[in-house]
Amino acid sequence: MAFKNALSALVLALPLVNGLRTKRATCPDGVNTAINAACCNLFPVVQDITENLFENECGDGAHGALRLLFHDAIGISPSVGGGGADGSIAVFNETELTFHANTGIDDVLDALGPFLIKHSDKVTAGDFIQLAGAVSLVQCNGAPRIPFFMGRAPPKAASPPDLVPEPFDSVQKILQRFGELGFTTEEIVAVVGGSHSIAGADDVVPNLEGVPFDQTPDMFDTQIFVDVQLRGTLFPGQGNTQGEVQTSVPGTVRLQSDHLLARDSATNCEWQSFVNNQSKMAQVFGQAVLKLSLLGQDQSKMTDCSEVIPKAIPFTGGPAKLPPGQTMQDIEQACATAAFPSLATQPGPPTTVPSIPQV
Repeated sequence: MAFKNALSALVLALPLVNGLRTKRATCPDGVNTAINAACCNLFPVVQDITENLFENECGDGAHGALRLLFHDAIGISPSVGGGGADGSIAVFNETELTFHANTGIDDVLDALGPFLIKHSDKVTAGDFIQLAGAVSLVQCNGAPRIPFFMGRAPPKAASPPDLVPEPFDSVQKILQRFGELGFTTEEIVAVVGGSHSIAGADDVVPNLEGVPFDQTPDMFDTQIFVDVQLRGTLFPGQGNTQGEVQTSVPGTVRLQSDHLLARDSATNCEWQSFVNNQSKMAQVFGQAVLKLSLLGQDQSKMTDCSEVIPKAIPFTGGPAKLPPGQTMQDIEQACATAAFPSLATQPGPPTTVPSIPQV
């Protein structure tokens, strides 16, 4: 991996600054202003990654940054330790990339790594990963703009293993992993479904990368909660002793964990509740990602630099629909207390969803 050796020796030590000012300061660039002058350093970082990493679109670069935010932050447990959202997945990548759940993260670090090294005089690894994740979201139509707090100290050690949920984990294991960190069932379903609404599978299906999880991977919308609820079939040639990867829409792939979350009695009604409820999805997802970004951190000692995050793109998509040729009979009803929302069917013949172009 091109980035691995360069980052292993990287030590980023920036002061932790409290953001208590109320007057705006003019930044050295003469263009931007900030409530806290310490945030001024972030404007060129945000511009650089927006234009040169994400290329102003909700593509593979943005999807990877959001995945990295999650995989770094979730590396903490009250029983076995870990630093949470501290950048350890980058600084101690030689250890954490050996974890099975982090398969494919080496490609993400190869893409983001040069930008992290370039801006290492401005932000720590932990701050950069969370900043990039927040900026990645506002590249996607309908995604929320989440607050960003700066001041994460350099990581002290690698995360313990087995803390990142796997695609074939049971619902009970997923709920326990998130639950010990203070996440509600509603937040768990929102952060999993929301993340997968703008993502694709790498290395889950052998020899295939960028396979979308729903029909609209470039849009943060509730289509994921429909596509996963459709009756599925095994992905051709794919099997696993712990479960099966499934698909219901040509060109997409379904993770077994998503399939189970949509059907298990502990989560199925929460999953269904997000269908065509864009505002709820954005609100709960946003609060869950903010909670992730602060795992292992003392917010009272951090600087609120939320103002450097660009404005969110207002949702312009329509309601979630059934794929062409499918009807409500293709929905596998799971929630016992409420009927699945009635959906229209997209017109035209069945089509194959194209893969996400890789960076």
